[in-house]
Amino acid sequence: MIQLLGIDVPADMLGRLAIAIAEAFRCECRVRPERLNVASTRDPARNQYYSTAILQAMQPLAEKGARLLAVTSLDLYVPVLTFVFGEAQLNGGCAVVSSHRLREEFYGLPGREELLWDRLVKEAVHELGHTFGLRHCDDWRCVMTSSHGVERLDVKGAEFCEICAQAVMAARVPAHA
Repeated sequence: MIQLLGIDVPADMLGRLAIAIAEAFRCECRVRPERLNVASTRDPARNQYYSTAILQAMQPLAEKGARLLAVTSLDLYVPVLTFVFGEAQLNGGCAVVSSHRLREEFYGLPGREELLWDRLVKEAVHELGHTFGLRHCDDWRCVMTSSHGVERLDVKGAEFCEICAQAVMAARVPAHA
């Protein structure tokens, strides 16, 4: 099961994202009603939010056997990078994604809601893929390929390549002795 947790995004966006994620992972995905307070993760000098600290704040909320994805419009960072679109615990239970730099308006362009939506779905599936143990893929069409800019997000697909899809399915099925 995958669960979505909003930080500062509308419930209808979370509901729509839950449907897209359920289709991508072929599993149940539901929206949790509570909101996550991340004020303590803000770096005033950068005016950004530390994504690793958000993952740590999420950890007590994660249910055993489920993946928890937080969705925000806040600008995220890790200390070694200027920004991140998201972050996940590799083989862990938590991931976070941000729409902040996925919006055309951030780059001084007119807003394009469908483009934002396409980018958000790709980034959510990508980060959740990491929670299932997937690393970055060499296939540039695969959703698991690395994206350090929106241009790369726009080029790659929203689906897993065959190898990554098999790995996700294997990670979802518990081994039987």
